Amino acid sequence: MKFLLIMHNNPQIWEALTDEERQKVMSGHGAFIETVTKSGEMISTAVLADPSQSAVVRVRGGVPAVTDGPYLEAKEYLGGYYMVECDSRERALELAALIPDAGVEGLGIEVRQIVFEDTADR
Repeated sequence: MKFLLIMHNNPQIWEALTDEERQKVMSGHGAFIETVTKSGEMISTAVLADPSQSAVVRVRGGVPAVTDGPYLEAKEYLGGYYMVECDSRERALELAALIPDAGVEGLGIEVRQIVFEDTADR
C-alpha cells in the first residue's frame, strides 16, 4: 500500500519556534529519511517552495488566467511530502508519527492512501 505523508506548514507557528527547535525539526528529517530508506519503505520526498513563489492557472472560456500566489489564502500550506510504501495504514500512521513536524504543537502530518498512480516511465 502506498501513502502520502503530507507536511503542512504554518509560518506563524514556525517563526514562534526557537532557532534550536527549528534546527531539531530540520535535522530530524535526515533521521526519518534514513529510517524509511533502510526499511525499504521510502519511495520519494519533496519540499515545496514558499507559497509566495506559486502561481494558479485557471482556464475560463478557453483563455488561461494566471494568478500569483497560493491557491487559497490560508494560515497553513502544503510544505512537502513523503511517499512511502508499507504493509498497512497502521504502519503509515507509525511512520507519520516519526516525522519531526508531528511533534510541533499546532502542526501535524496528514496521511492519505494513494488509490491511483501513473508515471512517465510507462
